[in-house]
Amino acid sequence: MSTHASTTADSPAYELAPYKSLSNETLHARIQAVREQMGPELLILGHHYQQDEVIALSDLRGDSYQLSQLAAANTECRAIVFCGVHFMAETADILANRAEALAARDGRRVDVILPDLAAGCSMADMAEIDQVEAAWEELGEVIDTAQVTPVTYINSAASLKAFCGRHGGIVCTSSNAAAVLKWAFARRERVLFFPDQHLGRNTSLAMGIPIEQMPVWDPLADELGGNDEAALTDSKVILWKGHCSVHQMFTAAHVEQFRERHPGIKILVHPECPREVNDLADVSGSTGKIIETVKASPPGTQWAIGTELHLVNRLKAEHPEQEIHFLSPVVCMCATMYRIDLAHLCWSLENLAVGRPVNLIQVDPEIAQWSLVTLERMLEVK
Repeated sequence: MSTHASTTADSPAYELAPYKSLSNETLHARIQAVREQMGPELLILGHHYQQDEVIALSDLRGDSYQLSQLAAANTECRAIVFCGVHFMAETADILANRAEALAARDGRRVDVILPDLAAGCSMADMAEIDQVEAAWEELGEVIDTAQVTPVTYINSAASLKAFCGRHGGIVCTSSNAAAVLKWAFARRERVLFFPDQHLGRNTSLAMGIPIEQMPVWDPLADELGGNDEAALTDSKVILWKGHCSVHQMFTAAHVEQFRERHPGIKILVHPECPREVNDLADVSGSTGKIIETVKASPPGTQWAIGTELHLVNRLKAEHPEQEIHFLSPVVCMCATMYRIDLAHLCWSLENLAVGRPVNLIQVDPEIAQWSLVTLERMLEVK
């Protein structure tokens, strides 16, 4: 059934407020009804960090870029509802509505919807396009920026991906950061890595780059990101002062406590964790690697996992044959991702089903074009 079969151009969208008083059971049933009504024209994406009740209603679950790729490759869907955060929905829009995909659909766009526009990313917000452009200009007064490759983590706004596209840069994920840095160094002398300093530092250290050649650029500092000229001229990787609020919470003390209390336990962390945590871990890897590592481990394996709480709890439930702990004693979840609940999902879906889509994510065409350049460069890296 067409998503626009019941369009009433001048009628208002359903209001969100009434949905908040409904029970999860009622919301689940109404969401399921829309899924059945729209069939393969609707694709609901659920990021690994989402609440379980949202994941249960997702057609696909995965990390941010994996989900966007899968959605863009789907030839039947006409609407993507992304249960994630803003930059993820932007990437889905860029990939699903690229020129060749539009041509294959006779120019018809795939609607990309974020159920709650307030679902952002604190890390992505730590590098704004004006700050990055100002930093680039200031760096140019000290070093030759023609010899600097800007690398942005996938967890960033489309405007930053486009910046990288215009300046010969590239996007990376937590799983291919090392390959991307090798690609960058094969072409230029230095890298400006944003917005997550920890992923950049941990990856660079593993590649043998000395910590002394990794100054941190603070966009709020008065001059040169808080550095002197010597630090920048001697640099190999200039790290942006940004971090993930979830992974920043884990500490070396947490690792030591688990090792003391649970002899033989293995520590499994995301490379967005601080260096002191990453260095102590038995395994460090992307969300996908964390999941696969647990899946591949024998019964009885003990894990303390340093990543988002919902994912750790889901792994614990799915692998009762193993002993799985959350690495921090403090509740540590992605609060912005948590904003997308069944009420927001149901509200956005029912508006979509009657042809009144809300919270549409549409990236500016020029930004989308340059962002796509960086994403395609990333896909070419092996």
